[in-house]
Amino acid sequence: MARTVLDRADAVRALAGVFRKRGFESGSLSVIQQETGLGRGSLYHFFPEGKADMARAVLGHVSEWFEERIFAPLRTGENTESADAAVDAMCRETVAYFVSRESVCLFAAMTLGQERDTFAEAVRGYFTDWVDALATALRRRGLTDEEAASRALDAVAAIQGGLILARAYGDDATFERIVDRTRQHLLAPAPR
Repeated sequence: MARTVLDRADAVRALAGVFRKRGFESGSLSVIQQETGLGRGSLYHFFPEGKADMARAVLGHVSEWFEERIFAPLRTGENTESADAAVDAMCRETVAYFVSRESVCLFAAMTLGQERDTFAEAVRGYFTDWVDALATALRRRGLTDEEAASRALDAVAAIQGGLILARAYGDDATFERIVDRTRQHLLAPAPR
């Protein structure tokens, strides 16, 4: 029997779990209904354009979380101390977020299948925002534009790669160690 959903946000959270577990292509409507407990009527009420609409809503929800908890703090502040605090917070929040969500980045997962073109703009925007926000914080630490951009790109790539390794090894500690080493690299003094 389908469960009652009070609002769209509840449906989005339930859908996020399905897309993390199954990906977009393997999450057929019948699988989505079964794993979320939501009836077809509820799904189409909240997401009239179907499965792609569901995925866009989930990606939007994830984007909002990252904007609030990761990107905005990296962009704000006026000095090295605020930048260091934002980088530390980014690392803590990132570990907590991904470990609690089965070490799956939905944005990265959306680049793997045929849906890649459907969500390319959202995926590109998410990663661009992360690299740009991180580079902004690193420039406040005295890094040149080039060094800040390079470290930021390397950090996001290391975090994403760390997710893959942690999932392959079935070991969250692997991800935590990679993020810690990434944090140390980000906070290392500027080259002279």
